[in-house]
Amino acid sequence: MSLIIKNLHAATDGNEILKGLSLEVPKGEVHAIMGPNGSGKSTLAKVIAGHADYEVTNGSVTMDGADLLALEVHERSRAGLFLAFQYPAEVPGVTMANFIRAALQAGMPEGEEIDAVAYYKNLYEKLDQLGIDRKFTARSVNEGFSGGEKKRNEVLQMMMLEPSYCVMDETDSGLDIDALKVVADGVNSMRSPERGFLVITHYQRLLDYIEPDHVHVLAGGRIVRSGGKGLALELEAKGYDFLKEEGELATT
Repeated sequence: MSLIIKNLHAATDGNEILKGLSLEVPKGEVHAIMGPNGSGKSTLAKVIAGHADYEVTNGSVTMDGADLLALEVHERSRAGLFLAFQYPAEVPGVTMANFIRAALQAGMPEGEEIDAVAYYKNLYEKLDQLGIDRKFTARSVNEGFSGGEKKRNEVLQMMMLEPSYCVMDETDSGLDIDALKVVADGVNSMRSPERGFLVITHYQRLLDYIEPDHVHVLAGGRIVRSGGKGLALELEAKGYDFLKEEGELATT
């Protein structure tokens, strides 16, 4: 069972960004994607999630055999896909507790209702694990939150929803080292043979705490090199110029 991307081409405003990207993320594995600015990393995350600004012009994306591109955004979520945004949106007037509860309820069979006591017990356990003040449950989603609080909130949602595939778009962006460790601990607690992760990051430091099974370099809209954790260390030490010298970034 895998998230499989084959020869994916995608464009926005007539500008092709993904140019034949292929990747497979099996359940039970953590795959990291690194790459220079403008390489298509965030575009990939948004296309998988079904963002309306991006048009898929060729290729396929399947999740456990289902055609993901044929599903609406909410259907992708119900099927087990989760996207942690690089820039989480604010939702004024909707409390964190009600937001997460509504998301869980939407995934339940018709006629079934969430057990409120069990829900809050689970929510408080996850809040404590992530170092989030329980009072935050009464605050509007991300409104007035610091960057670190927004990212912890994204991981909280992921932990509560227990998706099959987690796409994390630069979740480490703007985090100090303590917040990074907390977020990484939350992600690591979810690693499971029944769950796959696609972690998109600019920096190797995140991979010190979330150790990937595979690392991929995305450039010019394609995966140009794949390897193990050592590839991330090499990129950290040398930057992307060494790939350019070897001809792998010639299309960027």
